[in-house]
Amino acid sequence: MPEESFPAAPAAPARYDVVGVGNALVDVISHAGDEFIHHHELVKGSMTLVDTDRAVHLYAALGSAVEMSGGSAANTMCGVASLGGRAAYIGKVSGDDLGNVFGHDLRAVGVQFRPGTPDTDTPTGRCIIVVTPDAQRTMNTYLGVSSLLCVGDIDDETVAAGAVLYMEGYLYDRSEAKEAFRHAAGVAHKNSRMVSLTLSDSFCVDRHRDDFRALVTDEVDLLFGNEDELMSLYQVDSLDAAIARVRHDCALAVVTTGPAGCLVVTPDGVLRIAAEPVARVLDTTGAGDLFAAGFLYGYTRSMPLGECARIGSIAAAEVISHVGPRPLVELSTLLAETKG
Repeated sequence: MPEESFPAAPAAPARYDVVGVGNALVDVISHAGDEFIHHHELVKGSMTLVDTDRAVHLYAALGSAVEMSGGSAANTMCGVASLGGRAAYIGKVSGDDLGNVFGHDLRAVGVQFRPGTPDTDTPTGRCIIVVTPDAQRTMNTYLGVSSLLCVGDIDDETVAAGAVLYMEGYLYDRSEAKEAFRHAAGVAHKNSRMVSLTLSDSFCVDRHRDDFRALVTDEVDLLFGNEDELMSLYQVDSLDAAIARVRHDCALAVVTTGPAGCLVVTPDGVLRIAAEPVARVLDTTGAGDLFAAGFLYGYTRSMPLGECARIGSIAAAEVISHVGPRPLVELSTLLAETKG
């Protein structure tokens, strides 16, 4: 399959490699057994939206936990920066302690943060993540002010300055957020930039299938998702059937398949890339986010698609080897070691 025939990253000068748009959340991560999952009637391995009372109840029940800034697209932008790329992030936080911490954490790793208009009445969002002994993560998310992102929060200048716009499917629950996605995609395309979307979660796809399919067909140049998400998007029972559909809808799709690696899908064919070996998987939180970071880092440097996927696999392997959704070592150093 000739990789040279695939679309290249935008050639126009860009201030950023990737600009992310997503839910600005603080992650609260705790290890617990399956009995915790059953006792609190959680859906193992999924992301569930919760209200304030439920979030407070689960937080109190966790006991010890690690708190760190998170959010899917924000994790991806941190991964891009860790690889040595230039990243910016658009997400809504309040002027509370968690909002201040969120912005500080991004800037500390070199990601430019555009917080939109603050809302003093709604707290900064947070995601309560329960990691079971099998490394599965069960997420209960209180979106808080992050879900109130609207067109007015999109910094057009920042979007126009990024070679690739990366949008997070988790944000797609309100009509105002949908309008913000469409607006950001329009700004990106007007400036000859590439638009990418991550499907985020199969439950998320179930809620927004028609809107997602329209977005993929009309606006998205590069789609990220795992096999379950892609099959849910097209309501088919096999990955092959889903791949056949997505090949007609967007120029490039990257489908992660867990330990089997990933598939890079174009209208001309499918490239299969093996996963990077991991000695011990401790926490799968952030695996897809960091895979996207690695792929986008390579893509914005016009690397072959197979190499883009390999870098994504390296980044994902690092993050699942420890607790937490962001790298603990500089990915640029890790990447250099793999080349050596």
